[in-house]
Amino acid sequence: MYKRILVCLDGSDLAEQIVPYAIEQALHFESEVILIQVFEESSKLLIAPPPATGGPVPFIPTVTPEAQHKLEEEAKVYLERWAEIIGKRGAKVRYTLEEGSPAVTILDYCSQHGIDLIAIATHGRSGLSRTLAGSVADEVIRRSHIPILVIRPR
Repeated sequence: MYKRILVCLDGSDLAEQIVPYAIEQALHFESEVILIQVFEESSKLLIAPPPATGGPVPFIPTVTPEAQHKLEEEAKVYLERWAEIIGKRGAKVRYTLEEGSPAVTILDYCSQHGIDLIAIATHGRSGLSRTLAGSVADEVIRRSHIPILVIRPR
């Protein structure tokens, strides 16, 4: 039923709690698991104060290229570790690092790569904290046209 399952990870313990559920689905349906981690574009640029000369407002990188490379390498190691764990359980697995707005990037990846099921954990925010912090899971749930496996971590 599900050929490709996209497992959304962000490096947090909460997000990782979806992994056992995704593995069970993958083993049951003989699916391929694709792990995804998305780097937000907005975290890379900061709008600087306007220059005294009245010129254009510059954008200043908040992360140096070296620091960005280090973050990407750490994410790659993180995803490789999870891929190894999932592979040892007997599921086919691969991973991808993407850049963009998390929910939009996840949904775009699904449509471009024939994903049949999205597995994602919600951080369980509600009310004002959800409004202020936003919710990637909520946006994915509202905008997706494919099935979603969602858990609320403990």
